[in-house]
Amino acid sequence: MSQIEWEVVIGLETHAQLRTHSKIFSGASIAFGASPNEQACALDLALPGTLPVLNEEAVNHAIRFGLAIGSIVSPVSVFARKNYFYPDLPKGYQISQFSLPVVVGGTIAIEFDGQTKDIELTRAHLEEDAGKSLHDDFQGPHGESSSGIDLNRAGTPLLEIVTEPVMRSATEAVAYAKQLHALVMWLDICDGNMQEGSFRCDANVSVRPKGQAEFGTRCEIKNLNSFKFLEEAILYEVRRQIELIEDGGRVVQETRLYDPDKMETRSMRSKEDAQDYRYFPDPDLLPLYISEERIASIRSTMPALPKELREDWQNQLGLSAYDTGLLTQDKALAHYFMEVLQHIDSDLAKAAANMMAGEFASAMNKEGLTANLAPVRPTHLVELLKRTKDGTISNKIAKEIFSQIWELGITASERQEAMMLAGLVDQIIDQKGLRQISDVGAIEKIIDQVLLENPKSVEEYRSGKEKAFNALVGQIMKASKGKANPGQVNTLLKQKLA
Repeated sequence: MSQIEWEVVIGLETHAQLRTHSKIFSGASIAFGASPNEQACALDLALPGTLPVLNEEAVNHAIRFGLAIGSIVSPVSVFARKNYFYPDLPKGYQISQFSLPVVVGGTIAIEFDGQTKDIELTRAHLEEDAGKSLHDDFQGPHGESSSGIDLNRAGTPLLEIVTEPVMRSATEAVAYAKQLHALVMWLDICDGNMQEGSFRCDANVSVRPKGQAEFGTRCEIKNLNSFKFLEEAILYEVRRQIELIEDGGRVVQETRLYDPDKMETRSMRSKEDAQDYRYFPDPDLLPLYISEERIASIRSTMPALPKELREDWQNQLGLSAYDTGLLTQDKALAHYFMEVLQHIDSDLAKAAANMMAGEFASAMNKEGLTANLAPVRPTHLVELLKRTKDGTISNKIAKEIFSQIWELGITASERQEAMMLAGLVDQIIDQKGLRQISDVGAIEKIIDQVLLENPKSVEEYRSGKEKAFNALVGQIMKASKGKANPGQVNTLLKQKLA
């Protein structure tokens, strides 16, 4: 058995499809799901005489990303032709950026295994996507087995985000990918749909003896479109490379694909270096100039970022890191919480966070909904919190009312009206007689009856068994159908038992 302790070195290249109405250099639609080649215009087909025109919104999205990660937004960047042959690349080259990208540097903070780490980014550059080769179950015009080319995706705007080789485990890589995925969705520059290919990762993986400064030979695993596959592919590739070296072989630089059915990577092609692509500035596109005024204008429209919200809520509202982390998992959830905060006093912020982390999160996960589509609107949550605070209902009843409102299943057409709907909680409380019993005399009568019916529990409590007290409280709450004020029940019960 080898005594060598190996270190893993990982860098990720992530392609985020930008959320624009049209392609990066043409006016064709990028909507998903069209029939093959239905959304490929003359420029996407590389017909003679067509010229690219840069999509301004794609540039704005790149600037937003650069500002969010604290990078340098280049005042001048250049589009280049990356030359290679592939069936779904009709021009014979891809328009990308090489020596002068639009975004340089920056960091993304991640958390994993109880640690925090800043992942350094090398760059983020704009480029066009290629088309797609169709092999599986594709039939030719006479029913014969064949391959086809779909150019609907050709020209789709991409932001390729490249990290430094600073990650040392599959766990780190997945944590980074998830954080990046959340960020581009938060900024509303990418829809993040991994099944449709809107967000996919290429992992550069190598190994080296621990303590060695020189990097090992890397292999690139292409087009990983799920966090699960990303982790599995890296773990397999690390094992493969270590076993290969320890058996006396050597790792060859190459591009590999991951087969999720076999849970293994396989060779796709030998890896080209930059010089193999013969990059040169695209003569049909002028350099991209970005002014300070344009950057300042976009900065003024930037949303508060998750890190900023977490810090504010922890410092100003006393929420825990766990609470704020959960509430900033996605933009819709954070906006929901912010709307709740606008209508409650700060002393209810913790109760609001608890309900959103509990019943609300559970219901959303069960139904597969996002916060903006949840039947329980911020208005309803505010009413529940206020009625719990003023003693009208108990926490238990609040949870029951939450479930009832959720089950009403407000439809999309009614959602706007529901957001403005006030008094629904009070209406349910009155209709179902759910008001909390706070009358001392009424609670004492229930307690007396429960003590009379449970002499054994009374005896056990007086002999020192604290659990018996909780059992009696449970019987009292059951007898009151959950409506007795829990605080008063505890106080009065102790007095009776004393």
